[in-house]
Amino acid sequence: MKAGSGYKTRQRSAVVAVLEGADGAHMTAKQVHEELVRRGSSIGAATVYRQLERMVDEGMARRYNLGPGEAACYEYTAGDPCAREHCFHCVCTVCGKLYHVECDYLGDIAEHLSQEHGFAVDPQRTVFYGVCKECQAKREG
Repeated sequence: MKAGSGYKTRQRSAVVAVLEGADGAHMTAKQVHEELVRRGSSIGAATVYRQLERMVDEGMARRYNLGPGEAACYEYTAGDPCAREHCFHCVCTVCGKLYHVECDYLGDIAEHLSQEHGFAVDPQRTVFYGVCKECQAKREG
């Protein structure tokens, strides 16, 4: 489906408003639902999940699977902070935070893989796993 297609329902508008308000942050369906309830909405959790999946199908949101047993998180893509060519993601395996990483060097690696190995990396779906600097500092302290 094309981005932005689909019905404009009250529920959809509410989910979009929460994701837009997240300012590029990644949210789980549970977090979106909790925020809607906090705002006084009576929308059900299953409806939130369905709306998020529709938005993914339509290109209005991205879903990131952080690992086995972890809840997927979603990012609103209108005004996409990852529209740039070489935007990758890093996930901290300690705190679970997902970071956007814009790095020309990683773009060079993607280019190398393409030219030398015939493999086209999709930076929108490339996720590196490791430990963020905050969690490293806690371990050292």
